[in-house]
Amino acid sequence: MRQHCRCCFRSHFPLPEFAFSHLAALRLIQAPVELPTSAALWCQMEIRRTVPIAILGILLEFCLVVSTWGKFFVETNSLTVTSPASLKGSHDSAIGNFGVPQYGGTMAGTVVYPAKQADGCTPFTESLKGPNTGGRPVFALLDRGGCYFALKAWNAQNAGAAAVLVADDKVELLITMDTPDEGKYSDLTQNITIPSALIDKHFGDDLKRVIAANEMVNINLDWRESLPHPDERVEYEFWTNSNDICGPKCDAQAEFKSNFKGVAQLLEKGGYTSFIPHYITWYCPQAFIESKQCKSQCINKGRYCAPDPEQDFNKGYEGKDVVLENLRQLCVFNVARDAKRPWVWWDYVTDFQIRCPMKDKLYNRECAEKVMTSLSLSVADVRSCMMDPELDADNDLLKKEQDAQVGTGTRGDVTILPTLIINSRQYRGKLDKGAVMKAICSGFQETTDPPVCLSEGVETNECLENNGGCWANKNANITACKDTFRGRVCQCPLVNGVQFQGDGYTTCEATGVGRCKVDNAGCWQEKRGNVAFSACQDFHPKGCQCPEGFRGDGIKECIDIDECRERSKCQCPECKCTNQWGGYDCECSNDLLYIHEHDTCISKKSQQSKIGWVVFLIVLVAVATLAVGGYVVYKYRLRSYMDSEIRAIMAQYMPLDSSSDINHHLNEEP
Repeated sequence: MRQHCRCCFRSHFPLPEFAFSHLAALRLIQAPVELPTSAALWCQMEIRRTVPIAILGILLEFCLVVSTWGKFFVETNSLTVTSPASLKGSHDSAIGNFGVPQYGGTMAGTVVYPAKQADGCTPFTESLKGPNTGGRPVFALLDRGGCYFALKAWNAQNAGAAAVLVADDKVELLITMDTPDEGKYSDLTQNITIPSALIDKHFGDDLKRVIAANEMVNINLDWRESLPHPDERVEYEFWTNSNDICGPKCDAQAEFKSNFKGVAQLLEKGGYTSFIPHYITWYCPQAFIESKQCKSQCINKGRYCAPDPEQDFNKGYEGKDVVLENLRQLCVFNVARDAKRPWVWWDYVTDFQIRCPMKDKLYNRECAEKVMTSLSLSVADVRSCMMDPELDADNDLLKKEQDAQVGTGTRGDVTILPTLIINSRQYRGKLDKGAVMKAICSGFQETTDPPVCLSEGVETNECLENNGGCWANKNANITACKDTFRGRVCQCPLVNGVQFQGDGYTTCEATGVGRCKVDNAGCWQEKRGNVAFSACQDFHPKGCQCPEGFRGDGIKECIDIDECRERSKCQCPECKCTNQWGGYDCECSNDLLYIHEHDTCISKKSQQSKIGWVVFLIVLVAVATLAVGGYVVYKYRLRSYMDSEIRAIMAQYMPLDSSSDINHHLNEEP
């Protein structure tokens, strides 16, 4: 059944005109509520084949009941009760698909359950900020039912609420609260700026019971882990549509693309993000391929379809026009990416919606290619990428798009249009530049946030007040406080190639070569006139040490040593000592010469005379030693030579005793 539904998910086929009223009621054409669309459409398909038109509407309603097979993930944030003690603990709450969730941040407040208008469906006559809230932000607890979720949030916001918690009215799994489709609510939803969340019935009942007993309930809402933040690059996808006359949602998409373009391009050019656009298409069931509806709304023989923009098959643009432009925009992205300029997609889509709107009858290939040319994009490459829409064969690009609609891993099926997916999680909240920017910035690993994420309006800089409680060197304007989107961290900095080391809270010390160039590594230094001394030495890896002539800790102070008073220098009888800053001056009386190494005075002439005699004696001794040595060697070698010659002569004429004995024995007879 699971595999069957994966196929069914892509079967968002166009229904005949009589079915549009039912689809509008079910809100399935653009899936504005998070329902298992694959199962619902499969159910519709089976019903259409077997039942009369008269009861089609009733059975389509039944599809909502059996639609439980799709793969869907409700995006949540953490809710923690801090008081009273009887309710302390953490719970999940489902993030609403409107308002501004504080991705990457937290919010603390007091829960208020209104005594009247508890469903929030009508404007509150009094402020929700009562005297019992202690000046803390107010979280309005409202009952589910009676009106749209967004209307509840709007009324609560106008009554001073900082956030809205909607308590479910039945025991079930958490669902995503979506925006209403009706155009009259479009301005309302665009102006909701507070976060909203759905909580389960049991937890809601507990909150109401405690509040009824006049106990104050304090809660922390936490979105810091609502989106993954594994590394220094954020990957995000935007599921959108080129149709510009589909009502409030199309208007919101167009406005978002225009407003977010600059930030998106800045992030992409800096290598901070990896962005991919996507477009939803459906396929026509085999039994309806030859129908007027499929032929007008599909390309490639019913494989890729989109709803008729005007929902009227007899006038205006057709669904296949939308499919072709969606495909063209995909190809624009691919061609721009191959040219190492993927951010040009944002220029194309914003220029196209300005220059080629449907209302002016300019939504066509000719206008689109003029936009491409103005952006230096290859029209030929885009045409080649799109392939022939009349072929009875798969289009590789659109087939991948259909496959990508099915959720994988932690990402659910794409059923809401538009959908923003950040680090494989579906974004919930208002499609607004600031709100989306907060969500993307929360996807960066801590301390790797790009500068745009730390700009005013995106997050508050906690380092501005008292350096965030971190170590700081005010003299050099250096601090260990590092601002990140999730808050400050105390981390010893790297300044001009010099790394500071320490705990970041109370100490940071410069280390390594060059450390003395950065505020003298925090060591003592002082200059008087043209003379300067420092307790920092580059050849020492770290630490401060007062130079010779000073004593102290080397950090706060180095005090000059008075060598004359301490009688440590220049103490010979003929010496006169004068203390200097960082040293001393020693003068000798009677034209004597001061020898610093020996701290003594000697006569200049005597010194010269003694030196001369010493040199003479050294030379004389050296010459004598060489002469004696040479003579001894000579005599030894001469004597040895003479001895050998005499022995040779004597051996010939005066045989030695040993020789005589030998000859005697040799001449004896046996």
